[in-house]
Amino acid sequence: MSSDPSAQPVPQVAVIGCGYWGKNLIRNFYQLGSLVGIFDEFTQVAEGYKEQYPDIEVYSSFQSILDDSRLQAVVIAAPALAHYELVRQALHAGKDVFVEKPLALSSEEGAQLVQLAEEKNRILMVGHLLWYHSAVLKLKELIQSGELGKIRYIYSNRLNFGKIRREENILWSFAPHDISVILGLLGEVPETIEANGGNYLQPQVADVTVSLLSFPSGVKAHIFVSWLHPFKEQKLVVVGEKKMAVFDDVEPENKLMLYSHSVDWQNHVPIANKADGEVVSFETSEPLKNECQHFLDCVVDRATPRTDGKEGLRVLQVLQTCQEALSTSEAVTLDQGAPQKSRDYFAHESAFIDDEVEIGAGTKIWHVSHVLTGSKVGANCNIGQNVVIGPRAVVGNGCKIQNNVSVYERVILEDGVFCGPSMVFTNVINPRSEIVRKHEYLETRVKKGATLGANCTIVCGVSIGKYAFIGAGAVVTKDVPDYALVVGNPAVIKGYMCECGLKLTWQEEDSQEIGTCACGKRYLRENDEVRLAEEMSLS
Repeated sequence: MSSDPSAQPVPQVAVIGCGYWGKNLIRNFYQLGSLVGIFDEFTQVAEGYKEQYPDIEVYSSFQSILDDSRLQAVVIAAPALAHYELVRQALHAGKDVFVEKPLALSSEEGAQLVQLAEEKNRILMVGHLLWYHSAVLKLKELIQSGELGKIRYIYSNRLNFGKIRREENILWSFAPHDISVILGLLGEVPETIEANGGNYLQPQVADVTVSLLSFPSGVKAHIFVSWLHPFKEQKLVVVGEKKMAVFDDVEPENKLMLYSHSVDWQNHVPIANKADGEVVSFETSEPLKNECQHFLDCVVDRATPRTDGKEGLRVLQVLQTCQEALSTSEAVTLDQGAPQKSRDYFAHESAFIDDEVEIGAGTKIWHVSHVLTGSKVGANCNIGQNVVIGPRAVVGNGCKIQNNVSVYERVILEDGVFCGPSMVFTNVINPRSEIVRKHEYLETRVKKGATLGANCTIVCGVSIGKYAFIGAGAVVTKDVPDYALVVGNPAVIKGYMCECGLKLTWQEEDSQEIGTCACGKRYLRENDEVRLAEEMSLS
């Protein structure tokens, strides 16, 4: 940790997430003399910072950060999918929290975090960076002073080419910045929201969106975001009765301009009078450094951050309503009191849930996943990104389905099944594009506790035994016995696995083949059938 003998004591923090944006937070908190250490789930990424910052600690786990009594606060720059759980744990551990946008992935979760921060008397701050940009603060000052007159319209463009994401659409990636600024400048939230967009690179992942926000005061605002634009543009235009303001964050020098344009009426015809732009001066400084310092000041003074949890929740509610409007192509009324439909499972706003489906309590369904008509998903499941279930598929309780998996009709997953990333089910043994064979679908059953490794293929019509383990990339063409470990193409048995996921070792005892595991469980093998020893004794 860097230090300045003349500086006041500063709170000690750790940064979680050392990727694209995390590196900037690491740099700033280090320079501010507050950084104790860092953590990333990919240890080699975190270790890579040791040469540049040799005196910081690389934590082995998030829990070790929570257990470190030196730390007053944590800074979270992990993927958005992890925000809710990381913030929740940090608040419970008594740490103040600075989390990058978004606060969470649903208004329901965001509200829980705001309430928890209040109950624990902890600082909760959201990384809406533009509110630490001197130009935006100056713009707000001009509006409040009446320099622009009554505000009529606001529009914001945040456009670029590149940084295309698969885990979230352009709305969730770019628009939170603009929503935050517009809400703050107007001091109100919209009544209704409309949105349209286009998906060009990936199905169900919008690359371009335009959102129209209508406010109670009569002001309207539109937000245009895209990562398919020939050049970078970050521009906010505020149209008032007296003057128009333009904040251009790409402009290297004159970032904030005022235009005293006016309209004269001659013989009932409006005539536009254009005026020269007026440069607005303001004190320049690095917004991110300002943001980091503001957080540290709030930790010391126990003051409410400029972008506290409540501000983050308002932005999240508007963002979620924009997504709903985008999905329905209809105007949606913002309901701050009930931001999410009443249900006992979570579905990200970009997910699609058809009618006539059953989803159990505690299940989570993430970005751009789709549960089709007639499907049943059990309780406490975790359905990853870009997953398709159905139609009329069955998923048991406690299953985990990782990204890019399709669970087709007549696939049945019993309780506790794990489907690794991009593994494949089929449902027709001899498909032809020209021949419809829906009446020939074969049932595939995966029994309790089985693990299907990444990129493996399960040919339809087979049964995967309970707690069987299918190796990564294996191609399964016939039934797999209980507890069997199979690998290869075609898959063959290479051993047997314990229910805990460790490979069994075998020896002969009293003319019986006994499998043992480091966890203490024992198994018997008779005629190529493996069962727990106590099950065999009861049969």
